[in-house]
Amino acid sequence: MSTTKTNFRWTVVALLFFATTINYLDRQVLSLLYPMLQEKFGWTNSQYANIASAFQFTYAVCLLFAGRVIDKLGTKSGYAWAIIIWSIGAIVHALAIPIGEFLVNTLGWIGIAAVPVSVVGFIFSRALLALGEAGNFPAAIKVTAEYFPKKERSFATGIFNSGANVGAVLAPLSVPWIAAEYGWEMAFIIIGAIGFLWLFFWLYYYAPPAEQKRLSAEELAYISSSEAGEEIISKTPDQKVKWTQLFRYNQTWAFTFGKFMTDGVWWFFLFWLPAYLKEKYGMTGTDTMLPLVVLYSMVMIGSVAGGWFPAYFMKKGYNAYEGRMRAMFIIALFPLVVLAAQPLGNISFWVPVLLIGIGASAHQAWSANIFTTVSDMFPNKAIASVVGIGGMAGGIGGVLTTKVGGALFDHYKALGHIETGYTIMFSFCAIAYLIAWFVMKSLVPKFKKIEDL
Repeated sequence: MSTTKTNFRWTVVALLFFATTINYLDRQVLSLLYPMLQEKFGWTNSQYANIASAFQFTYAVCLLFAGRVIDKLGTKSGYAWAIIIWSIGAIVHALAIPIGEFLVNTLGWIGIAAVPVSVVGFIFSRALLALGEAGNFPAAIKVTAEYFPKKERSFATGIFNSGANVGAVLAPLSVPWIAAEYGWEMAFIIIGAIGFLWLFFWLYYYAPPAEQKRLSAEELAYISSSEAGEEIISKTPDQKVKWTQLFRYNQTWAFTFGKFMTDGVWWFFLFWLPAYLKEKYGMTGTDTMLPLVVLYSMVMIGSVAGGWFPAYFMKKGYNAYEGRMRAMFIIALFPLVVLAAQPLGNISFWVPVLLIGIGASAHQAWSANIFTTVSDMFPNKAIASVVGIGGMAGGIGGVLTTKVGGALFDHYKALGHIETGYTIMFSFCAIAYLIAWFVMKSLVPKFKKIEDL
C-alpha cells in the first residue's frame, strides 16, 4: 500500500471511461454503415430492425446473468472476459457474409433459408457482440461502488458513462472514413481490435481496493467512508443473493421500470439517427460526421453534469436518494424539446440535431443517476445483480422500440410520408422519462435501505 497521498480511484474511473468508450465505438459501427449496407444488400427498415434487435435481445438476456457472472469470476477477470468476447464479436462482423452462408446452409431446415444471408450473418455477429458488451455496465457499477464513497458515486458514474458519448463522437469521425478508404469490413476489424489494447491496462492496473498497492491508507479510508446512517451493511455478507429475493423489493421494480421505459430512447437515437438523416435530408457517409459529432458532444456534457447535479440537493440536506430523484425530475423535463424536432425540421437539419442532442444529453444525465439509485439502497453484494435485472428490462424496451420503429418507418414510407413514423417515435422519446419518474417515485416514495439481504 502506498505511503504517500493518492487519488488512484480516479485512475480506475479512467479505465472504466475508456472501456465504455470502446463499448460504444463497437456498438455504433453498424448504424453508421447502415446506409451503405442497405444499398449493398437491399435491406428494408424492418430487416435492419431485426438485426439491431438481435443485439438488444441478446444484450437484455445476458444482462440478467452478467451481474452473476461478474460476481462469481470477480471484477478483474469478469471485465477482462467481457471485453475479449465483445472485441471478437465486433471483428466477426467483417465475416458476416460467409458466416451467414454457413448458417443458412447448415440450419436451413429450421426455416432460416428464407432469410437473406447478409441478415443472418449480421444477426449472429450482433448477438456475439452483445454477449460480451452485456458485462460492461454491471462490472463498471460494481467497480464504482468498490472505489467510491456514496457522495462521489453518481459523479464517478457520470464520468465513466460519458465514455458512451465519446465513443459516439469518435465513431462518426472514424468509421465512415475507414469504410470509404478501406471498405466496410476493415471498419469493423480496426474498431474491434481496440478493445485488446484496453485489456492490457486493465490487467496491469486493477485490483480490489483492499489489495491495491497503489492506494494510500488515507484514500482507502476515504473510500470506505459514507454519510452517517447511509452505509448499507448486509446481515449475511457471505451468502449469495437469489434473484427471487430481489423481486420482493419495490426498489428493484422501480429501477427495472425506469430502465425499461428510457433505455429504448437511447437505443433509438443510437441506431436510427444516421438513417433519419438519410431519409429526411439525403445525408450519407461522411456527410453525417459533423452533425453527429456535434450532437454527441452535447450528450457528453449532459452525462457529466447529470452526475454532478444531485450534489446540489445533497448540500441542501437531502439524503442521496431524495437528492437524486429531485435531480432526475428536472432532467426528465428536458427531452420534451424533442417534440419540436419534426415540426421545425424543415428549417434546417441542425434544428432536429440540436433538439435531439438536448434530449440525448438528458438521457445520459438520467442514466448516470438511475444507475446510482441501486447503490444508494442495496448492499454491494446485490448491486451487480440488480443492475443486470434492470439492464435486461432496458434491453427488452430497446427491442420493442427498435421493432416498432422499423415497422412504422416501412409502413409510412410505403404511404409516401415516412416523417409521420419519425414524429410518432420522437413523441415517445420526449415523454418516456416523465412517465418513468412518476412510476419510480410511486414505487419508492422515500429513501429506504435494503438491510435484510
